[in-house]
Amino acid sequence: MTTGVKRAFKYRFYPTGAQAAELSRTFGCVRKVYNLALAARRQAWAREQRVSYHQTSAMLTAWKKSEELAYLNEVSSVPLQQALRHLQTAFANFFGRRARYPRFKSRKKSRKSAEYTTSAFRFKDGRLTLAKMAEPLDIVWSRPLPEGASPSTVTVSNDAAGRWYVSLLCEDLSVRPLPPTHAAVGVDVGLDHLLTLSTGEKVSNPRHERRDRARLAKAQRQLARKAKGEGANRAKARRKAATVYARITDRRLDHLHKLTTRLVRENQTIVIEDLAVRNMMKNGSLARAISDAAWSELRSMLEYKAQWYGRAVIAIDRWFPSSKLCSACGSLQDTMPLNVRAWTCDCGTTHDRDVNAAKNILAVGLTATVCGADVRPQRSTPGGQSAMKQKTPRREP
Repeated sequence: MTTGVKRAFKYRFYPTGAQAAELSRTFGCVRKVYNLALAARRQAWAREQRVSYHQTSAMLTAWKKSEELAYLNEVSSVPLQQALRHLQTAFANFFGRRARYPRFKSRKKSRKSAEYTTSAFRFKDGRLTLAKMAEPLDIVWSRPLPEGASPSTVTVSNDAAGRWYVSLLCEDLSVRPLPPTHAAVGVDVGLDHLLTLSTGEKVSNPRHERRDRARLAKAQRQLARKAKGEGANRAKARRKAATVYARITDRRLDHLHKLTTRLVRENQTIVIEDLAVRNMMKNGSLARAISDAAWSELRSMLEYKAQWYGRAVIAIDRWFPSSKLCSACGSLQDTMPLNVRAWTCDCGTTHDRDVNAAKNILAVGLTATVCGADVRPQRSTPGGQSAMKQKTPRREP
């Protein structure tokens, strides 16, 4: 049987007043159930007990029967049940050392969203109707769904800028591995240039946040002048600031999607550095520029698109001295300050710092693949032992 990949197709929609009110109630109930379940699991943790998803599901039934939480019955039960599943996933990621300990959802700061499974929505002839709603959503179909696609889950969200979105998770049979190619490329990320390729090509850094910094600063000043509280003026100023942020984010993601799609289509193998972006963000003078470059998002896009289209992404050791190593003769320089953008090796070869680094990244990545080594090799200590100790997963009592 032919199978495709699961893809989420996101669309803007414009709810009626009744639909917006119903969804807002659902968002609040989802947040309440998530926080109640998290509090119950934290209390059980303090008593050295374990609370499973099925136990929190039973708790939800009891909460609905209580007088204090009877309002939970006014919204669809499916998003509430999905909130418990999301909490279970959050704990699984924490104990697998893939995420931080789950935190309570804030009414002001947390993402407003609700997830519906097939039993809680009806999709027919391009019309989507959610549970507890009489009318279908007014969706702007900016691109068609895959032919014959049937959504398995629907996620409705409302961002800080006041925009409503619906995301439909479908199986896309059109996504197939691309024809094999012998092309391979090394990628060196940076701030002056977002990417430098081993082919010598340099991709400029759009610096979306810097381009809108004046507009953002003005919106933030206007927000700071408003009295704190729930006033309409402060809410309006908050939406204006959020709109600027949304514009920056949308433009950044659009550029990254186009760039990563091109790299995956043109190359069979893409070699990158395994950068510790979170640690690099601790540098106060560079944190803003690194955040704007979105290196982590770039890598994430490369990896899942490569998986879709039958390509390979190799991440080499972050400690590999790609900038200090001559790609022509292999000699290693003692130092290489950041302000040095071009240098000449003792062998007489003049290097562009970033292009040389990209060539070295490609070479070591292909070598690791040919030799059967780990695609993310760890730096070894003088004694021959790996400097990175193997982490054991946390275990829930």
